[in-house]
Amino acid sequence: MEREKRNRAQVARLELDQRQSAALDGQAHNARTLWNLLHEFFTFRQGRFASLAQCDEAIRAARKEINWLNDLPAQAAQAVLKTYRQAWANYFNPDPARRPTFKSRFRSRMAVDVPQARDLNITRINRRWGAVTIPKLGQVRFRWTKDLPGLTKGSPHGKITGARLVKEATGWHIVFRTQTEEPVPAPHPGPHTAIDRGIAVPLALATGEKIFHRDQWLTSGEQQRLLRLERKAARQKRAAKPGQPTSNRLKHTYDQIARLRATAKRRAIDWQHQTTAELTDRFSVIVLEDLKVTNMMASAAGTPEQPGRNVAQKRGLNRAIAGQAWGRTAEFLTYKATDKGGKVVYIPAPGTSQECHACHTIVEGSRETQSRFVCKNPACGWIGNADVNAARTQLYRYNSAAGQAVTGCGGPAPLGPVKRQAPHGGTTRTTPQGAAA
Repeated sequence: MEREKRNRAQVARLELDQRQSAALDGQAHNARTLWNLLHEFFTFRQGRFASLAQCDEAIRAARKEINWLNDLPAQAAQAVLKTYRQAWANYFNPDPARRPTFKSRFRSRMAVDVPQARDLNITRINRRWGAVTIPKLGQVRFRWTKDLPGLTKGSPHGKITGARLVKEATGWHIVFRTQTEEPVPAPHPGPHTAIDRGIAVPLALATGEKIFHRDQWLTSGEQQRLLRLERKAARQKRAAKPGQPTSNRLKHTYDQIARLRATAKRRAIDWQHQTTAELTDRFSVIVLEDLKVTNMMASAAGTPEQPGRNVAQKRGLNRAIAGQAWGRTAEFLTYKATDKGGKVVYIPAPGTSQECHACHTIVEGSRETQSRFVCKNPACGWIGNADVNAARTQLYRYNSAAGQAVTGCGGPAPLGPVKRQAPHGGTTRTTPQGAAA
């Protein structure tokens, strides 16, 4: 049987005492400082970037001149260089990522790499706990929630290739990099569907289903506690003297707020995992809009010369979009569908929410409200949920591009351009599939 390699990550919570936690904090700050030194050395040269050999030589010299940099293990220091170089490679890709820059002490994520798996020495203590060796820290216990490949009887075939230590609001965690050998999945036999990602309706399917989650990821008691802590933090911040460092009491309040928000995020991610797993079990092809979420969440504040309009409403919309985490949903769907023999495809987004899936015309005013779609084409007049209509339009466009003459509901449909019609009759013009409406 043909097999393929899969690289995945498994996260476990570390059980650290105060000394170990402080030592890891120091290593993470050293890694951030090394990144900043690398960025200064790499970019502030006379007209050209430094080579890999020059960067490596600069790291070795810095570790000799700055004693406290030696608290960071040598392999972790090399991992910082590798990550930094990869960040530049991502920036120069055809679809570029953000340009690498300096890391702030308070806004950057604290992390330390353990690139060599042989340094970990992972052992199973009992049903609930395991132990791992962290360089310059010793043996540390971690919560054993899932079998790691190649370590215990019955675990998947594969190996651990490395790990990364990451500090979250709830404490330090270890992220194991795993590589397993799995049978190549057979093609998924399920039907096709499309999903429209929204705010009022988180996920609307072309089948007519609407998938919701809890309005708030925190209980009423947790929400009240979060509100009290936010007000407490505001009072403590007002009472602080200008120019003075943040007090320990205010830091403690901030930590409590961060832990509550981390709880809400974990519950949201858990819902996304369960929902996307169910969808990829059912469908072989899932069609999504190719949304540029970063551009959609751009600020509307404008400039002092040209101030923006409806800034508060746009800020609220941006918060709602960020709360739904559309990009993470697409990421989960993509890798889960691939593992099960299916696939996720993306189509251009313009026009899908204005086009009627039944007659494939775009008539101004058809989307009456955020949730209600009424086709103004006199020959059609379809009425229904706007998000479901958008999902069916996405599926129709995918099937049309693939040469399958079916509508979003699965019935026969003619292939061809989208008709763009003025309300109450008027001039009609056509728009190619996927073009901006």
